[in-house]
Amino acid sequence: MDITTRTNTPLVPGNGIIDTTLSKAAVSIHGAVDRVAGAANEAVSTVNPAIDRVAQGAHHAVNSVAHVAGPATAWLRAQGSCLKTAQQKAAADTAQAISAHPWKALGIALAAGFLISRLAR
Repeated sequence: MDITTRTNTPLVPGNGIIDTTLSKAAVSIHGAVDRVAGAANEAVSTVNPAIDRVAQGAHHAVNSVAHVAGPATAWLRAQGSCLKTAQQKAAADTAQAISAHPWKALGIALAAGFLISRLAR
């Protein structure tokens, strides 16, 4: 009785056993790759709507901030120039008052310093 084992089978192209085995292996590998690709496509299709919703929310938030920031910036520019003008006027008035009454300004400064030192304790 002759028993042929696979280890004794020569690996030559055209051998029916090798071709069948390689075909089965290729089909099995292709099936596994197809399953992995299908799972990846399913994951992408599941995640894409969530990403789109987050992106839309971020765009909405940025647009809302930009909509509010524009008028606020204009208001700050207008108020900044008014405050700068008021500061310059106050400094000029103070300098004029000190020049007109130096002893009175010195007395007010000493009294203010004394009161601030008492309050700081």
